[in-house]
Amino acid sequence: MELKRLKEIWKKFWFLLWKDDSLKGWIFSIIFLFIFIKFIFFPVLSLATGTVLPLAIVESCSMYHEGNLFSDYDNWWEKHDPKYSAYEIEKEEFKDFIFKNGFNKGDILFIVGAKPSKLDVGDVIIFNANRKNPVIHRIIKINEQDGEYTFSTIGDNNNGQLSFEKSIKSDEIVGKAVFKLAPYLGWGKLIFYDWQKPDSDKGFCKEN
Repeated sequence: MELKRLKEIWKKFWFLLWKDDSLKGWIFSIIFLFIFIKFIFFPVLSLATGTVLPLAIVESCSMYHEGNLFSDYDNWWEKHDPKYSAYEIEKEEFKDFIFKNGFNKGDILFIVGAKPSKLDVGDVIIFNANRKNPVIHRIIKINEQDGEYTFSTIGDNNNGQLSFEKSIKSDEIVGKAVFKLAPYLGWGKLIFYDWQKPDSDKGFCKEN
C-alpha cells in the first residue's frame, strides 16, 4: 500500500511539474526549477569543477576582439602587438592561447578550479579584485618565489593593465575559463542592469 501511495504522489508531482498548463502548474514549475538549480545543480557542478563559480557571465568588453567569432586574428594582432611585445609575448605564441579571438559581453564561460602551479601565461583566469564582481582576464606574467605564486593579467581589449591586476595572489583566483558555453545568452541577465552602468560601459562591444 505504501508503494502504491508513493506512485500516486509521484504521478501527481510529475503532472503538476510538466503537464499541468494551469497557472498553478506554471508557478510550481518555476519554483521547482529555481530550487533545483540553486540548491542541487550548482552545488553539484561546483563540487565537480572545483570552483564556487563554475559558470560566469562576461559583463564587460575587456576581452572583446573586433568581429567576435569572425575576428581577423592578423588584423587584431597588428593593432595590439605593442601591448603584448612589452611582455615578450609574440604573435605565434598568442595564436596558441585559449580564446585567441577573445570573447564578448554576455557570453557564458565554463570555469574550473585551477592549481596556481598548473596555470600558464595565456590562460584566462577569473579572480576577485575587491570589486562588485570577479574579473576575467588573460595571464601575461607569472612570478614564483618559495612556492608562492603571483599573477599579472591584462584584458585583450584594454590598452594597458589596471592597477589591481598587476599582482594577483593565488587565493584571489576563483578558477580558469576553459570554453565558451553559450555566446550572448548571458544578456538575458545583463539586460536588467546594464542600463545602470556609465555610458562608456553600456551596450554592445567595440574594439578600443
